[in-house]
Amino acid sequence: MSIEIRKVTANIGAQVLGVDIAKPLDEEQVAAVREALNVHKALVFDDVRLDDEGQEAFARHFGDLTTAHPTVPAVDGAPNVLPVDSERGRANHWHTDVTFVLNPPQASTLRSLTVPPYGGETLITSSAAAYRQLPEPLRALADTLWAEHTNDYDYAVPDEEIDAEKAAQRAQFTSIKFRTVHPVVRVHPLTGERGLFIGGFAQRIVGLSKDESRRILDLLQAYVTRPENILRHRWSPNQLVLFDNRITQHYAVDNYDGAPRRLNRVTVAGDVPVGIEGKESYSIEGDASHYTSVAA
Repeated sequence: MSIEIRKVTANIGAQVLGVDIAKPLDEEQVAAVREALNVHKALVFDDVRLDDEGQEAFARHFGDLTTAHPTVPAVDGAPNVLPVDSERGRANHWHTDVTFVLNPPQASTLRSLTVPPYGGETLITSSAAAYRQLPEPLRALADTLWAEHTNDYDYAVPDEEIDAEKAAQRAQFTSIKFRTVHPVVRVHPLTGERGLFIGGFAQRIVGLSKDESRRILDLLQAYVTRPENILRHRWSPNQLVLFDNRITQHYAVDNYDGAPRRLNRVTVAGDVPVGIEGKESYSIEGDASHYTSVAA
């Protein structure tokens, strides 16, 4: 059976049929999946029969793996697998994975283990579509901007909502502090597309005050989170979603009344982002060499 790609929405997302990702893929299959990822940004595979090792093997078709996370513990015995577990916190904010390091992952895989009876969707949005929708004057401004990304930022959560467990989780997340400057408009290394490379870890525009930065980032982010740019993925058992971390953002919706929700994440090492003038991102603080190699 040949691979079939079924588009899900106009701007992002496709379902992939006709390939068993529990088995090694040949070069033609890998090329077809990569091309579909370039076009659709996020791919859904149904009825997958994978364990952690199988998920790692699938992700390796696209490059070297990162470890689970720069600061958060991995699954026991599986250093490349991050448990995305509602009991360990909820990433209900828009972000691109690990943009606070010099070379964030190029791609992420999420595999469903425990699905709540309702809710718990993952929203994935196309930052390429967002860039295309910018009015020309705003696009010209964005092209010139650079932003500092960090894992040590103001969560804007009232103190009374921070219990000992949440405080410990935050302390773990920031146990190594990272600060990296990336272009606000990133050029995709395979397609040449431009996308808004911002999200929750982008905290300040270089050369602007904190308040000025927030206004500009919020204005640009409003295009990223337009409903027509979003794939709203409702999880089913035994699914895997592969998304291009270089040109998307995502958000885990906390709408399942505290029911158990567990996904496992494996990410593929990425390249150093490049802006429209060919200048690369640069690190201010934090060494992530224990976490990721740099993809060519």
